[in-house]
Amino acid sequence: MRKIILNSLIILIFIFVTGCTSNADTVDTPLYSGKSLFIGVVGEVPKIREEHVYFKSISFEELEDYSKLSSQYDAVVITKEHLKEADDNKYVKVYTNAGVPFFFIGATKSFMPFVLEDVSYEHYSLTNFNSDMYVTCYLQTGETYKTWGYGLYNGKVNEPNIKDVYSRMFTTIESIKNGTYE
Repeated sequence: MRKIILNSLIILIFIFVTGCTSNADTVDTPLYSGKSLFIGVVGEVPKIREEHVYFKSISFEELEDYSKLSSQYDAVVITKEHLKEADDNKYVKVYTNAGVPFFFIGATKSFMPFVLEDVSYEHYSLTNFNSDMYVTCYLQTGETYKTWGYGLYNGKVNEPNIKDVYSRMFTTIESIKNGTYE
């Protein structure tokens, strides 16, 4: 009898300990459930949770014809591997005139290198300027601009946290399309 009670107690403790621990590196967040979105991406197409968000690979050359971007895409994503090229002065007109939000993945130095001429992404004064952000977003319409920053849960770079950031980005994109963003 004593052995049964001891075994039962051990099992209950095990259940309690495993049931009460959580993965502090991830967070369970809702999926984006809004309207379908069409997003251009310079770089590798990201893995996301949503099935009604569509990515199309585009090149920097296609970005240069910025007058067509807003009619083709709801937003443009530029991946971390392409940030150095994205800060070239010839793209400043693209980001400031296209009328769509640009999401710079892994840009820890804010939006400034992309929209200000002669400010390089490698400029020393921008070192860790925005280091707690995983994504920086920039939208300019006319003379007005708006920026957003998206951090990772607990600052941990992992697949669930990255997918969460994309879901939040999609919500922002929809609010821009609807004119309800703040």
